[in-house]
Amino acid sequence: MHCKDVSVKDVDVRLDEDNIRSLMSGWKAYVRADFLILRNGNDHAVVRLKKEGGLELFRKVTGFEIISLPSDTVFADMPDTDVVNIPAMASIQYEHPGKTVVVRGMFSHMNFVSKMRCERLNVIDSVPPSPSKLGVLVRNALSSGFVEHPIVVNDIIIDIAEKADGVTTEAVMFPCRASGLDAKSPVYFLDEAPDVVHSVTLIGCDLSKRIYGSLYRRDVKFINICPADHIADRSVRTIVKCCKVKEGHVIDGNVAKVPWGATVPEVVSALNDLFSK
Repeated sequence: MHCKDVSVKDVDVRLDEDNIRSLMSGWKAYVRADFLILRNGNDHAVVRLKKEGGLELFRKVTGFEIISLPSDTVFADMPDTDVVNIPAMASIQYEHPGKTVVVRGMFSHMNFVSKMRCERLNVIDSVPPSPSKLGVLVRNALSSGFVEHPIVVNDIIIDIAEKADGVTTEAVMFPCRASGLDAKSPVYFLDEAPDVVHSVTLIGCDLSKRIYGSLYRRDVKFINICPADHIADRSVRTIVKCCKVKEGHVIDGNVAKVPWGATVPEVVSALNDLFSK
């Protein structure tokens, strides 16, 4: 719901069912107020309102449903949170399973989340550079307001430097230079087409392996870091970068593939497509 549909009222009675029933007797609520957050100090309760019809701005409450009492309600003061952003509220719900969470967010706007069914998204990406570029793009997409699905992000990181530490050949080769990318052994970069004078392990994707074969006309020890090849559970919706996707996105079952140089609008479109299935 939108925060404009939620009213907040401070009261000086214990927030139990009997006292809430007494409060609602003769209560009038603003026409847009479908929910009421009752607050007594640090205690909060959330109520759904039923109002009589009419043309008045304030209408008599004819019924109510208690959504949560203080024992089942958590208050979160989160001044950087957009309380009408569904993914943001989903992340809060995920942190407090089984609870109703009253949130005071950006601009001191108040809202709540209760019994939201969160949907997990695996974001598989390689580093460095750090942080994961796709992880940043996904979070920017979710905060944009153009993704209205209760998505909770789970990052799965492929650490290229860690892979390099396990290499047993004399040298290691990466597809290209990346920020902070190094190894203990001699390093080559495939995009420079260097003269290779050591036994080497190529750390890259299938395209890198094909390029190596085309350049050097021989096999090479290979560690595959392609995110699309590291999807362990295809029952979970997943997003990856893929060099075979030139623009837009491709949906393959529960997997969305975006270009290696994806933009936020492309990620927004991919997530909406993926979670609309």
